[in-house]
Amino acid sequence: MKKNFYQFSASSLQGKEINMESYNGKTILVVNTASKCGLTPQFEGLENLYQKYKEKGLVILGFPCNQFANQEPGDEKSILEGCVINYGVTFQMFSKVDVNGENAHPIFKYLTKELRDIIGSNIKWNFTKFLINSEGKPIKRFSPTTKPEKIDSYLSKLLV
Repeated sequence: MKKNFYQFSASSLQGKEINMESYNGKTILVVNTASKCGLTPQFEGLENLYQKYKEKGLVILGFPCNQFANQEPGDEKSILEGCVINYGVTFQMFSKVDVNGENAHPIFKYLTKELRDIIGSNIKWNFTKFLINSEGKPIKRFSPTTKPEKIDSYLSKLLV
């Protein structure tokens, strides 16, 4: 298992391979997303956080996932259009991934191993959030129902 977040890479929705090393020195919020979920309006709150803190070094990385009640059935194009048109998302979105199980993306295998929650390491639902400090160390896991606004207090301390 890789020991550092920066050793991973992932494909963007546009099909470009992005090395996480490019975010070295940034505070990162990784989120598994879905466009047909009751929590989908969190895109707006995430975008607000991104706009508020991007100049101070915040990066938000969205990973669409269809593992929870088939709530991300679309292809890359429809996911991109939904995020941008419906929620004005400007933060980095990646290709659809699995976040649990044998085929889980290595980033999520790493994050769930580093930051287990009370009932284990598996991700329970869409919009689970992982906060990674500017040294690439995962420091906090937020439940799907934790609204982005609640994460602001953590970010305001990290991004001074």
